[in-house]
Amino acid sequence: MPCEESGTVAPSVVRTLRLKVKSEAYPWLNAAATEVNAVWNYDNEISARAARPFVGPPKWLSAYDLDKLTAGAAEHFEHIGSATIQRVNAEFATRRRQFKKRKLRWRISRGPRRSLGWVPWKAEQLKVRGKCLRFCGKSIRVFEHELLEGKTLKSGCFAQDAVGDWWLCVAVEWCIEMTYAPNEAVGLDLGLRETAATSDGDKLEAGRFYRLMEQKIAQAQRRGHKRQAKRLHRRAARRRKDALHKFSRKIVDAYQNIVVGDVSSRKLVKTPMAKSVLDSGWGILRAQLQYKSQQAGRGVFIVNESYTTRACSSCHALTGPAGLDMLAVSTWICSACGDMHDRNVNAAKNILYAWRCSTSVCGNESSPSVAPPSQASRLREAGISAWTAAA
Repeated sequence: MPCEESGTVAPSVVRTLRLKVKSEAYPWLNAAATEVNAVWNYDNEISARAARPFVGPPKWLSAYDLDKLTAGAAEHFEHIGSATIQRVNAEFATRRRQFKKRKLRWRISRGPRRSLGWVPWKAEQLKVRGKCLRFCGKSIRVFEHELLEGKTLKSGCFAQDAVGDWWLCVAVEWCIEMTYAPNEAVGLDLGLRETAATSDGDKLEAGRFYRLMEQKIAQAQRRGHKRQAKRLHRRAARRRKDALHKFSRKIVDAYQNIVVGDVSSRKLVKTPMAKSVLDSGWGILRAQLQYKSQQAGRGVFIVNESYTTRACSSCHALTGPAGLDMLAVSTWICSACGDMHDRNVNAAKNILYAWRCSTSVCGNESSPSVAPPSQASRLREAGISAWTAAA
């Protein structure tokens, strides 16, 4: 959807902002979340009865059916309105259809196993009033409210994290600034010793964010300090995201096309390396590269990384280390051409080569013809030439 900036029409994307709510609104949001849980549990109970009735054929209730059954229920609630009830019905119907279950989990409002708070809303419910947000007759203040100025708000929700803090999650229309990167393409190899290594030699060392706090978390759990353990978990997650944000921003600003290997973290979490795999945050890095590239007009590609560690990036012969016993080898020399390679940088170069070539890297074939540069590359070169001529 295009947006207008300084008289010109520029492309735009829908971006989700996550802003922290100030603590003065926590009691009101907790009460609203309790009412949302009551609506969800009613939908769960009535849908389960309709799916398996005592008499008559079963019926799979849709969001429209739930809206008719909950018509007028807003009169019995003090904090939420009919639009929020409709959003809860739509979300319940979507999740029930997604998981193909007759009954979903109940949302618990109290006790040690209570569900995290969640209050959805429609776009017309949330209004910006200066430094405050107006929602269902309540004024709510958030940090970094200036990010919402001049933006068209779409539907969203108030969500609670494990520590108990509330966050505003809102979708806004964000204008894309089309810029040209100074470099054509880069390959990324994801690993455990280095979280990511580029084909140009840059590396993101593994931070071991959870491992460094594992002992403190265990001590807090043994003492029964659950809140302290949750805060330590959140601190490790924030440090991980901060490091990945800085690295992904550096890559997006420097390269037009980003090629990443298709390593599966879901399969590796079933191995003894599970903690290290989850601590590296491969999925978070991929997601950050994808949405940041979309906002900057870049391209992100996922390629098959089979044999990229063993194949030599110079002669493409399968002479590299293989097997679990050779995982400790970080540098090796190709017996075919004599070149010395860094294990992860060599894999990143092969990933980039696999994207540029018409066939996958096998190591025992003749080098295929290199594909012509992309249209984005030609546009970038033309723009650089124009800027040079103008200078």
